[in-house]
Amino acid sequence: MKKKWLLPIFASFTLFTGIGISDAKAATITDITNTAKEYIGVPYKYGGTDIKTGVDCSAYTQLVFSNLGISLERTSQAQYQQGTSISKDNLKTGDLVFFNTSGDGVSHVGIYIGDSNFISATTSSGVKMDKINDPYYWGSRYIGAKRIANFDNGEVKGTDIDFSIYASRGEVALRLANILHLDTSDTNSSFPDVQPSSKYAGAAVALKKIGVFTGDENGKFNPGSPLTRGQLSKVLVEAFKLKQQGKADEFSDAPSAHWAYNYVAILSSNKITVGKGDGTFGVNDNVTLIQLDAFTQRLTR
Repeated sequence: MKKKWLLPIFASFTLFTGIGISDAKAATITDITNTAKEYIGVPYKYGGTDIKTGVDCSAYTQLVFSNLGISLERTSQAQYQQGTSISKDNLKTGDLVFFNTSGDGVSHVGIYIGDSNFISATTSSGVKMDKINDPYYWGSRYIGAKRIANFDNGEVKGTDIDFSIYASRGEVALRLANILHLDTSDTNSSFPDVQPSSKYAGAAVALKKIGVFTGDENGKFNPGSPLTRGQLSKVLVEAFKLKQQGKADEFSDAPSAHWAYNYVAILSSNKITVGKGDGTFGVNDNVTLIQLDAFTQRLTR
Protein backbone atom coordinates (compact mmCIF):
# COMPACT_ATOMS: atom_id res chain seq x y z
CA MET A 1 0.00 0.00 0.00
CA LYS A 2 1.35 3.41 -0.90
CA LYS A 3 2.15 5.38 2.22
CA LYS A 4 1.00 8.97 2.54
CA TRP A 5 3.84 10.97 4.08
CA LEU A 6 3.34 14.12 6.05
CA LEU A 7 4.93 17.15 4.50
CA PRO A 8 8.13 18.29 6.23
CA ILE A 9 7.31 21.41 8.19
CA PHE A 10 9.96 23.35 10.02
CA ALA A 11 8.14 25.83 12.24
CA SER A 12 9.96 28.84 13.60
CA PHE A 13 9.45 31.29 16.42
CA THR A 14 8.07 34.11 14.37
CA LEU A 15 4.67 35.70 14.15
CA PHE A 16 1.26 34.25 14.43
CA THR A 17 0.20 37.02 12.15
CA GLY A 18 1.87 35.50 9.14
CA ILE A 19 5.60 36.29 9.38
CA GLY A 20 6.67 33.05 9.32
CA ILE A 21 5.36 28.21 15.77
CA SER A 22 2.13 25.96 18.98
CA ASP A 23 -0.74 24.41 21.35
CA ALA A 24 -1.84 21.61 18.40
CA LYS A 25 -6.55 20.95 17.85
CA ALA A 26 -4.67 20.89 20.66
CA ALA A 27 -1.77 18.40 20.42
CA THR A 28 -2.55 15.28 22.42
CA ILE A 29 -0.76 12.05 23.24
CA THR A 30 -2.52 10.58 20.23
CA ASP A 31 -1.25 13.42 18.03
CA ILE A 32 2.41 12.98 19.01
CA THR A 33 2.16 9.20 18.71
CA ASN A 34 0.45 9.21 15.33
CA THR A 35 2.75 11.88 13.94
CA ALA A 36 5.84 9.98 15.09
CA LYS A 37 4.53 6.73 13.54
CA GLU A 38 3.64 8.39 10.25
CA TYR A 39 7.31 8.47 9.27
CA ILE A 40 8.09 4.81 9.97
CA GLY A 41 9.87 3.48 6.92
CA VAL A 42 11.48 6.76 5.86
CA PRO A 43 15.10 5.96 4.97
CA TYR A 44 18.09 7.14 6.97
CA LYS A 45 20.55 9.64 5.59
CA TYR A 46 23.28 11.27 7.64
CA GLY A 47 22.62 15.00 7.65
CA GLY A 48 19.41 14.43 5.71
CA THR A 49 16.25 16.48 6.28
CA ASP A 50 14.12 15.35 3.31
CA ILE A 51 11.71 12.46 3.85
CA LYS A 52 12.03 11.49 0.20
CA THR A 53 15.78 10.99 0.31
CA GLY A 54 16.25 10.33 4.04
CA VAL A 55 16.60 11.92 7.46
CA ASP A 56 18.95 11.49 10.36
CA CYS A 57 17.80 10.98 13.97
CA SER A 58 17.65 14.62 15.04
CA ALA A 59 16.06 15.78 11.78
CA TYR A 60 13.32 13.18 12.42
CA THR A 61 12.59 14.42 15.96
CA GLN A 62 12.76 18.04 14.79
CA LEU A 63 10.30 17.27 12.00
CA VAL A 64 7.77 15.49 14.24
CA PHE A 65 7.82 18.24 16.87
CA SER A 66 7.64 21.02 14.30
CA ASN A 67 4.42 19.50 12.97
CA LEU A 68 3.02 20.07 16.46
CA GLY A 69 4.37 23.62 16.61
CA ILE A 70 7.38 22.98 18.84
CA SER A 71 10.87 24.15 17.91
CA LEU A 72 13.80 21.78 18.41
CA GLU A 73 17.47 22.40 17.75
CA ARG A 74 19.01 20.63 14.77
CA THR A 75 21.41 18.11 16.38
CA SER A 76 20.91 15.43 19.04
CA GLN A 77 23.54 17.09 21.24
CA ALA A 78 21.75 20.44 21.01
CA GLN A 79 18.33 18.84 21.62
CA TYR A 80 19.79 17.26 24.76
CA GLN A 81 20.31 20.78 26.10
CA GLN A 82 16.60 21.62 25.74
CA GLY A 83 13.70 20.93 28.05
CA THR A 84 13.72 19.31 31.50
CA SER A 85 15.62 16.18 32.49
CA ILE A 86 13.35 13.20 33.19
CA SER A 87 14.26 9.93 34.93
CA LYS A 88 13.72 6.71 33.04
CA ASP A 89 11.03 5.66 35.52
CA ASN A 90 9.03 8.83 34.80
CA LEU A 91 9.05 8.76 31.02
CA LYS A 92 5.89 9.94 29.30
CA THR A 93 4.78 9.80 25.70
CA GLY A 94 6.46 12.59 23.76
CA ASP A 95 9.67 12.71 25.82
CA LEU A 96 12.92 12.75 23.86
CA VAL A 97 15.21 9.81 24.70
CA PHE A 98 18.95 9.93 24.09
CA PHE A 99 21.62 7.31 23.49
CA ASN A 100 25.38 6.98 23.12
CA THR A 101 25.87 4.97 19.94
CA SER A 102 29.30 6.29 19.03
CA GLY A 103 31.19 5.96 22.32
CA ASP A 104 31.48 9.73 22.58
CA GLY A 105 28.42 11.01 24.45
CA VAL A 106 25.01 11.87 23.02
CA SER A 107 24.82 10.71 19.41
CA HIS A 108 21.24 9.47 18.92
CA VAL A 109 17.77 10.72 19.80
CA GLY A 110 14.28 9.29 19.52
CA ILE A 111 10.71 9.89 20.71
CA TYR A 112 9.26 7.83 23.54
CA ILE A 113 5.73 6.63 22.75
CA GLY A 114 4.90 4.57 25.84
CA ASP A 115 5.14 0.88 26.87
CA SER A 116 8.94 1.04 26.71
CA ASN A 117 8.79 1.83 22.98
CA PHE A 118 10.48 4.67 21.14
CA ILE A 119 10.73 5.66 17.50
CA SER A 120 13.88 7.00 15.87
CA ALA A 121 15.71 7.22 12.57
CA THR A 122 18.24 4.37 12.69
CA THR A 123 21.23 3.95 10.42
CA SER A 124 20.33 0.31 9.74
CA SER A 125 16.59 0.45 9.07
CA GLY A 126 15.54 4.08 8.77
CA VAL A 127 12.69 5.31 10.97
CA LYS A 128 11.50 2.41 13.11
CA MET A 129 10.18 1.47 16.53
CA ASP A 130 12.43 -0.14 19.14
CA LYS A 131 12.38 -1.12 22.80
CA ILE A 132 14.19 1.33 25.02
CA ASN A 133 15.45 -1.52 27.23
CA ASP A 134 16.48 -3.80 24.37
CA PRO A 135 19.26 -5.89 25.98
CA TYR A 136 21.04 -6.40 22.68
CA TYR A 137 21.61 -2.76 21.84
CA TRP A 138 19.58 0.20 23.08
CA GLY A 139 19.39 -0.74 26.76
CA SER A 140 23.11 -0.39 27.38
CA ARG A 141 23.40 2.78 25.30
CA TYR A 142 20.64 4.80 26.97
CA ILE A 143 21.86 8.13 28.40
CA GLY A 144 18.78 10.05 29.51
CA ALA A 145 15.58 11.85 28.53
CA LYS A 146 14.28 15.38 28.20
CA ARG A 147 10.70 16.62 28.38
CA ILE A 148 10.22 19.35 25.84
CA ALA A 149 6.45 19.59 26.22
CA ASN A 150 3.54 18.14 28.19
CA PHE A 151 0.86 16.44 26.13
CA ASP A 152 -1.25 15.08 29.01
CA ASN A 153 -4.04 17.67 28.97
CA GLY A 154 -4.32 17.88 25.22
CA GLU A 155 -2.40 21.12 24.89
CA VAL A 156 1.25 21.65 24.22
CA LYS A 157 2.93 23.63 26.95
CA GLY A 158 6.66 24.21 26.64
CA THR A 159 8.62 23.38 29.76
CA ASP A 160 11.75 25.42 29.06
CA ILE A 161 10.03 28.84 29.10
CA ASP A 162 8.85 30.26 32.43
CA PHE A 163 5.44 31.71 31.59
CA SER A 164 5.16 33.25 35.03
CA ILE A 165 7.75 35.67 33.63
CA TYR A 166 7.28 35.57 29.87
CA ALA A 167 4.13 36.15 27.86
CA SER A 168 2.80 33.24 25.80
CA ARG A 169 1.00 33.86 22.55
CA GLY A 170 -2.20 32.62 24.13
CA GLU A 171 -1.88 35.06 27.02
CA VAL A 172 -1.32 37.92 24.60
CA ALA A 173 -4.48 36.92 22.75
CA LEU A 174 -6.54 36.79 25.95
CA ARG A 175 -5.36 40.21 27.06
CA LEU A 176 -5.85 41.85 23.69
CA ALA A 177 -9.35 40.41 23.30
CA ASN A 178 -10.23 41.80 26.73
CA ILE A 179 -8.71 45.23 26.09
CA LEU A 180 -10.40 45.51 22.70
CA HIS A 181 -13.73 44.33 24.17
CA LEU A 182 -14.08 41.63 21.52
CA ASP A 183 -16.87 39.07 21.43
CA THR A 184 -15.16 35.78 22.36
CA SER A 185 -18.27 33.59 22.41
CA ASP A 186 -17.36 31.86 19.15
CA THR A 187 -14.88 29.09 20.03
CA ASN A 188 -14.99 27.19 16.74
CA SER A 189 -11.41 27.96 15.83
CA SER A 190 -10.07 27.32 12.36
CA PHE A 191 -6.56 27.09 13.79
CA PRO A 192 -5.54 23.40 13.68
CA ASP A 193 -3.85 23.65 17.08
CA VAL A 194 -6.70 25.21 19.11
CA GLN A 195 -9.63 23.05 20.16
CA PRO A 196 -13.00 24.67 20.98
CA SER A 197 -12.40 23.61 24.61
CA SER A 198 -9.14 25.56 24.81
CA LYS A 199 -9.25 28.65 27.01
CA TYR A 200 -7.66 30.54 24.13
CA ALA A 201 -10.24 29.55 21.51
CA GLY A 202 -12.61 32.50 21.83
CA ALA A 203 -9.83 35.07 21.82
CA ALA A 204 -8.05 33.37 18.93
CA VAL A 205 -11.23 33.34 16.82
CA ALA A 206 -12.12 36.95 17.64
CA LEU A 207 -8.66 38.25 16.81
CA LYS A 208 -8.52 36.30 13.58
CA LYS A 209 -11.83 37.84 12.53
CA ILE A 210 -10.34 41.32 12.74
CA GLY A 211 -7.18 40.27 10.91
CA VAL A 212 -4.71 40.37 13.79
CA PHE A 213 -3.82 36.67 13.90
CA THR A 214 -3.78 34.65 10.71
CA GLY A 215 -1.54 31.80 11.87
CA ASP A 216 2.01 30.79 11.05
CA GLU A 217 3.09 29.27 7.74
CA ASN A 218 1.14 26.12 8.66
CA GLY A 219 -1.96 27.99 9.81
CA LYS A 220 -1.26 27.31 13.49
CA PHE A 221 -1.92 29.78 16.30
CA ASN A 222 0.79 28.50 18.68
CA PRO A 223 -0.78 29.64 21.98
CA GLY A 224 1.79 27.79 24.09
CA SER A 225 4.82 29.50 22.57
CA PRO A 226 6.60 32.74 23.51
CA LEU A 227 6.93 35.68 21.14
CA THR A 228 9.59 38.30 20.65
CA ARG A 229 9.35 42.04 21.13
CA GLY A 230 9.65 42.41 17.37
CA GLN A 231 6.73 40.07 16.84
CA LEU A 232 4.70 41.88 19.48
CA SER A 233 5.30 45.18 17.71
CA LYS A 234 3.51 43.84 14.62
CA VAL A 235 0.68 42.37 16.69
CA LEU A 236 0.07 45.65 18.52
CA VAL A 237 0.21 47.79 15.39
CA GLU A 238 -2.31 45.47 13.69
CA ALA A 239 -4.58 45.17 16.75
CA PHE A 240 -4.79 48.90 17.48
CA LYS A 241 -4.52 50.00 13.83
CA LEU A 242 -1.67 52.34 14.66
CA LYS A 243 -0.14 54.74 12.13
CA GLN A 244 3.16 56.61 12.06
CA GLN A 245 2.96 59.78 14.14
CA GLY A 246 5.99 61.87 13.23
CA LYS A 247 9.60 61.04 14.00
CA ALA A 248 10.53 57.69 15.54
CA ASP A 249 13.60 56.69 17.51
CA GLU A 250 16.21 54.61 15.74
CA PHE A 251 17.29 51.26 17.22
CA SER A 252 20.52 49.51 16.24
CA ASP A 253 18.93 46.03 16.24
CA ALA A 254 15.98 47.08 14.07
CA PRO A 255 17.54 48.84 11.06
CA SER A 256 15.53 49.86 8.01
CA ALA A 257 16.19 46.51 6.32
CA HIS A 258 14.74 44.53 9.25
CA TRP A 259 11.24 43.07 8.74
CA ALA A 260 10.05 44.64 12.02
CA TYR A 261 11.45 48.11 11.31
CA ASN A 262 8.15 49.76 10.33
CA TYR A 263 6.23 48.23 13.23
CA VAL A 264 8.86 49.25 15.79
CA ALA A 265 9.00 52.74 14.28
CA ILE A 266 5.22 53.10 14.54
CA LEU A 267 5.28 52.07 18.21
CA SER A 268 8.11 54.50 18.87
CA SER A 269 6.43 57.39 17.07
CA ASN A 270 3.29 56.79 19.15
CA LYS A 271 5.39 56.88 22.36
CA ILE A 272 4.54 53.25 23.13
CA THR A 273 8.20 52.27 23.41
CA VAL A 274 11.52 53.96 24.04
CA GLY A 275 13.54 50.78 23.65
CA LYS A 276 15.82 49.26 26.27
CA GLY A 277 17.85 52.38 27.02
CA ASP A 278 21.01 51.12 25.33
CA GLY A 279 20.12 52.05 21.78
CA THR A 280 18.41 48.74 21.08
CA PHE A 281 14.77 47.72 20.95
CA GLY A 282 15.40 44.09 21.98
CA VAL A 283 13.72 42.94 18.80
CA ASN A 284 14.65 39.27 19.34
CA ASP A 285 14.04 39.21 23.12
CA ASN A 286 11.07 37.22 24.38
CA VAL A 287 8.37 39.53 25.74
CA THR A 288 7.90 39.48 29.49
CA LEU A 289 4.53 39.91 31.19
CA ILE A 290 5.75 43.18 32.70
CA GLN A 291 6.68 44.50 29.26
CA LEU A 292 3.32 43.40 27.86
CA ASP A 293 1.56 45.28 30.65
CA ALA A 294 3.63 48.39 29.97
CA PHE A 295 2.87 48.36 26.25
CA THR A 296 -0.86 47.80 26.67
CA GLN A 297 -1.17 50.42 29.43
CA ARG A 298 0.41 53.03 27.16
CA LEU A 299 -1.93 52.03 24.35
CA THR A 300 -5.03 52.45 26.48
CA ARG A 301 -4.15 55.50 28.53
